Amino acid sequence: MLLNRQIRLSAKEPKMPITAEQTPKTILRIDASMRRTGSSSRLLSDELIAKLSAEESHRIINRDLADGIPLINENWINANFTPEEDRTAEQLETLALSDALVGELMESDTLVIGLPIYNFGVPAALKAWIDLVCRARLTFKYTENGPVGLLEGRKAYIVVASGGTAAGSEIDYAARYMQHVLGFIGIHDVEVIDASGQMIDTDAALSRAREHISRQESVLAAVA
Repeated sequence: MLLNRQIRLSAKEPKMPITAEQTPKTILRIDASMRRTGSSSRLLSDELIAKLSAEESHRIINRDLADGIPLINENWINANFTPEEDRTAEQLETLALSDALVGELMESDTLVIGLPIYNFGVPAALKAWIDLVCRARLTFKYTENGPVGLLEGRKAYIVVASGGTAAGSEIDYAARYMQHVLGFIGIHDVEVIDASGQMIDTDAALSRAREHISRQESVLAAVA
């Protein structure tokens, strides 16, 4: 089965029942690097999540796109545009993974997206993820004033790693694109952790990113 969904709690189980106020915040982690070892975006995502969740228990949903993710096709499009109450069993199965990915977004309070820049843009697997989660009536809606995102109230971090493309530059079609996509579905509080330009000066790029990470507060403090 593609993209096994993994959830874990960082802290030991409490002795007393968890109340609504104590419910652990949820971080959705998305790894887009096709490298499982030697990946700067994965390493820095580890460090960022450790920093965000240092003070309180937390829940993490891991979505590793290196496990493989399908592209949308004609069957998917037809199923998506069929009213939910009219979908066949086959169409429901076609949309099952997309529904699961959207569900992960809805469950999350914070997103951490590990984003390597491949040839000035996002990895193909991340674009496939975007196509599966940008769905009218679920993550955005059309209004007379244009599209409106439905996932407001969340914060996202984009951990950008590149060899030579500077994050935010005119040739960066990855980080800026992700900021636009996240805003499209209602996530406007987006912070870029910049580890770009590693082929120019690896130490400087990683130090810059780690300094940014060191300034972050825990998830619970940030959303209080």
